[in-house]
Amino acid sequence: MKIKSLLIIGLATLLASATQASQEQLANSIKEAHLEASRTDAQLKATLAAINALTKQTKGDLRPAYNAYCAEVSKTEAAAGWTKTRIQWMAGDGRRYFQDWQATVNGIANQSLRKKSQKRLDTVQTSYGKVEASLKLAGEKFKPFLSDLTDIQKALATDVTPGGVKAIKSTVKSANWNHQYVDRAIKSALQEMNKMEKALSSHAK
Repeated sequence: MKIKSLLIIGLATLLASATQASQEQLANSIKEAHLEASRTDAQLKATLAAINALTKQTKGDLRPAYNAYCAEVSKTEAAAGWTKTRIQWMAGDGRRYFQDWQATVNGIANQSLRKKSQKRLDTVQTSYGKVEASLKLAGEKFKPFLSDLTDIQKALATDVTPGGVKAIKSTVKSANWNHQYVDRAIKSALQEMNKMEKALSSHAK
């Protein structure tokens, strides 16, 4: 009987340790995803600024402005790829965390405390669901926007001339218009991640 009790205590300790570790891992993943999304947002603005500068240039060689834009597009693509990877890591950490937490809640003998713990778990999981939903929406808005930026680059690749720039102006105008929706979606995702970071923080308020 004594051995059985020790095994139960040992299992509970292991579950608690695993949940704490996964909590810290998820909190770190969300923090990293937040940083990457912020960097991508800033990079988008830099890319738009570069193409806007090119379309507004009225004299001199257009090639340096075009090259500057191409460099910004490459940085944007890299930032988007890294952000996607970070979000995938976060999703994996999220699944492990909530699985560990659920296992810990299931092991609580006190019925009243178990119900309260389950309610708390459900609340945090709902908040995490909002993070994932907002990131998904931002990704959906971002994909066609990035496609337009790369298409502009391709269209000018063999036609860096005043006529070539004039031909892409309507697409650039559309990209500026669509950016507000991308920016709004990213900001919404950042706000949800802020809330989640606070929910997972071990610091007392």
